[in-house]
Formats: sequence, C-alpha cells, structure tokens
Amino acid sequence: MGFTKPPVQALKAANKGKRQELFIQHKKASGKERREARHRRRKEENLDPALKRERLARNKTLTLDQKRVWDEGDDDSLGVQVDLAKLRRRQMEEAEANEQEVIDTDMQDGDDDDDDDDDDDDNDSMLASDEEDDEMRAAAAEKQREKRAKRDDSIAPSTTSTNLDLTPTSLALKFPALFSDVPPPEPKILVTTSLNSTIHYEAQLLGTLFPNSMYIPRSSHRYGHKYSLREICQFATNRQYTAVLLVKEDLKKPTGLSIVHLPAGPTFHFSLSNWIEGRKLPGHGNPTNHYPELLLNNFKTPLGLLTAKLFQNLFPPQPEFQGRQVTTLHNQRDYIFVRRHRYVFREKRATEKSIVDAEGREMKGVEGIRAGLQELGPRFTLKLRRIDKGIGRAGSDGVDATQWEWKAKMEKDRKRFNL
Repeated sequence: MGFTKPPVQALKAANKGKRQELFIQHKKASGKERREARHRRRKEENLDPALKRERLARNKTLTLDQKRVWDEGDDDSLGVQVDLAKLRRRQMEEAEANEQEVIDTDMQDGDDDDDDDDDDDDNDSMLASDEEDDEMRAAAAEKQREKRAKRDDSIAPSTTSTNLDLTPTSLALKFPALFSDVPPPEPKILVTTSLNSTIHYEAQLLGTLFPNSMYIPRSSHRYGHKYSLREICQFATNRQYTAVLLVKEDLKKPTGLSIVHLPAGPTFHFSLSNWIEGRKLPGHGNPTNHYPELLLNNFKTPLGLLTAKLFQNLFPPQPEFQGRQVTTLHNQRDYIFVRRHRYVFREKRATEKSIVDAEGREMKGVEGIRAGLQELGPRFTLKLRRIDKGIGRAGSDGVDATQWEWKAKMEKDRKRFNL
C-alpha cells in the first residue's frame, strides 16, 4: 500500500525517530511528484514541439553580466558607467533621424516655392529639384545599406574585443600622454619591486610577460640608498624607458602592481591576486622571446578604455606571428584576468564539433580546422584600485591629483561595474 505525502508541519515533530521517518516519506513523495511531472511534460512536448521551445526560452539563465545596469544620459566622462558602443550607436541614429527630418522639410519647402514661380522658372527648378531629390534618395539608400551592413552584437559579450576608436574626446584631452596622435615609441619597460622585497623571482617572471623589459632589484642593504618611485622614474626617463612596473608583496607573495606611464604619469595601481607561475600549471609550455599578440576583451566604459590603452602601450604594435603567442587581458566584473597562451591550428578530430558562427551555422572554409591552446604562464588577476594624475600619489598635485579611486560603496549594487 502506498503512502501519502506528509505535510510540512509534520516534519517538526518532537520525536526524533518519527521526524526522520516523516522526512524520508516527504522526500520520496516529492521526488515522485517531480518525476511524474517530468514524464507528463515530455509527453506533451513530444506532441507539440513548440512547448519545449517556449520552456527553454523561458528558463534561460541570466547572469550578472546580462543584468548589468548602465548610467543613463550622454555623459562620457571618466568614472561614468556607460557603454560607449551603444552610446555612439544611439548618437548616430539620432543624427541620421535629424538629417532625414531636415531633408524632408527642405523637400516640402521646395515644392511650395515651385508653385509660386513662373512657368519657365518652374520647369528649370523642377529639373534641378528632381536631380537634388535623386541625390538625396541615393544618399539615404546608401546610409540604409551601411546601417544594415553593421554587424550585430555578439551572442557572447564577455568575449568581445575592445574598440579603442570609441575613446571620447574628453578622455583624450585629460590624458594626452596616452591618447596621442603621434605613434608611441617602442615599449621599453623597467620592472622593480618594493623596498626590501623578497619576490625577485616572481618579479623577473612578471617581466617576461612584457617584451623589452628589464628587471632591476631595489637595494635591500641596510646602508643602501632607498630610492623613491619618483627617483626611479627619473632614472628610467633619462634612459628612454616608456613605463615602470612596481611589484608589491605581502607574505612573500605578489599582491599589488603599479604601472607608471613615463615621463610624467599617469600612474595606475592594481591589486594582484591568484598568482600562479607557469611551471605549476598542468601541461604548461615554455615561452619564447617573440612579440606576442594582444587581446583586450570587454573594456566598455571610459575607465575601461583608459585601462585598455595603458596595457596596449606596454606591448609592441607589430606582433611576431611565427611565435604563435597571445597575451589576453579579459575583463569580467571589474576583474582583469591575465593569461598567456601558445596556439596551433590542427585538423579536427572525428569526435569534435565544427566551428559555428553567431547564428549556430557551420562556418565555411574551416570545416576541418581547430585551434589548440597551451598555457605558458604566469597566470594572475588584477583589479584597478586608483589612478593618479602624476607619478604616484606624492607626485600628483592639484584638485584632480587622484583621477579615480575605488570605493567599497561602489560594489553595493552587484549589477554595476566600472570597467
């Protein structure tokens, strides 16, 4: 004889043995109900496949990235949480709508003026207006084609590349050293540590991530001169270095990274976590001296583009493709994940799926090709904490000495991000 599902109140019985028995009965009955509902739903969906599509669309999981909240308005200053790509697209659509409205108004005014002119002038103006109308129609059709030709947003926005062409003018005027029309010089980086540091090996390993870098340990002798960050930057500027990297430590582990753009700043301060050197990664490879390719992913706000521009200036603009090395800085929820890989193109195995596009269709021309990755290391995570106008906090003067600083209250709303 079957049993009935006990009520929830019965699970709070005073007797322990009785409570355990009722709980087991309640659990079995709940599982039976879910199983019967699943079988019943399967039968209904087999008869009507549209029900399954509706259920899958309704049960789509939403992540925090998909729930992300943006600031409203057209403000694109530093610190504003606005998607510059969507802002630029909205501004272009408004400008096109205004132009179309002006064209329609001019055409109506031209028709009214033509009615008041003489017959000869009327004929000449009609010919001229017809030509102008044809040009306007051709221009409008061209704009429509360009609008249709624009690629839609990717189905995976967390892996989209950063478009530095969207940099607002206000950001370029505030940081002219980074956003300059003159091509930047070849990167030359000086890597050092905090005073009395013990992580010389980790600092050297970090220096291998950036081409044309040199590690210089700071003096730990008790009678040695303790050079400040500004003195080190002056030393590096005199020797044509373009940036200084200062690695900070705690408990003999790297915990911070400060990047100074020479000769006069700005200075970016990051916290560093989850440090794993390459030799501790399973199946790791050994890096070579080739210039790597650089991937900057998911930097969308003005602050994000500023951070992406800083890292872009640390890598040579011409990668050496024969090395097949790629360095990735992937931003997700204000954490920058730094990885370095070596890639190889190989034939697709029989058990692997083909490469598909954004619509789920197989891409033509690459049916039998797959890409393999081997991580080289090191692996770590960065989070932006502060931006100083000059060289460090001590070297920045004025009201705007600190351009941006992380505050704990910024993370009260889990759906808002700065980068």
